[in-house]
Amino acid sequence: MASEQFVRVNGLSFRCRLDGPEGAPALVFSNSLLTDLTLWDAQVAAFAGRYRILRYDQRGHGGTEVPPEPATLDRLTEDAAALLRHFGLAGTTFVGVSMGAATALCLAARAPELVAAVLASDGQAATAPGGAQAWQERIDLARENGMPAFAEATLRRWFSPASTASGNPAIARVREMIQATPEAGFVACARALQAYDIRAELPHLRQPVLLVAGAADGAMPQTMRGMAEVIPNARFVEIPDAGHLPCIETPDAFNAALEGLRGLHLGQV
Repeated sequence: MASEQFVRVNGLSFRCRLDGPEGAPALVFSNSLLTDLTLWDAQVAAFAGRYRILRYDQRGHGGTEVPPEPATLDRLTEDAAALLRHFGLAGTTFVGVSMGAATALCLAARAPELVAAVLASDGQAATAPGGAQAWQERIDLARENGMPAFAEATLRRWFSPASTASGNPAIARVREMIQATPEAGFVACARALQAYDIRAELPHLRQPVLLVAGAADGAMPQTMRGMAEVIPNARFVEIPDAGHLPCIETPDAFNAALEGLRGLHLGQV
């Protein structure tokens, strides 16, 4: 049975949604910057019959309150941990994309009792060289031109040429999410991505980790292949015809990858 509720942790009200049977193995989904929990609708449709699913909006996004101060990856990780503990979930398979991928990896390293397996999609373990300036330029663009104009610039980066040419309906859905994101919420979380580094924690991960990247997401496939080399129990999957958000752009391929990770971990439960 599905239920949406608002949970107060770390001084903010978080929008959360639970789907699937109580007591089933747990899947948790953490969204990217500029999106919300509906990003995962295709995964819920595929897996809620067998798994307990928790989705939540990261701080400043969707129905979650905008924080009064800039976010950090530490704080995003603490949010995720607090929500899992609130709902009594442990040993979860934690799935995140972009900002959510960094959250997933950080949580797995720092609260391993909460995370038994990770799927990290299109995310990095540290701010890229030159990333602080790039994020500042995006913040300035959003502030100067507004979120609708910022949405168009972002969509051009995020989706593959194949999806753009075919008019993939996922583009319109993500456009709506970006336009609905409060500017202050975007800026707060963009600050977290301007300066973070968890590379030293990756070799200590002991969970199965699946790293996924869209083939059209710039240098991300190369970056995530490199991450797979330093995480002890990791493998990498590249998804064709996908950009930064394979979970919504090519959901069947993404779900097949997640099925493989779940089979590795949850099949033993």
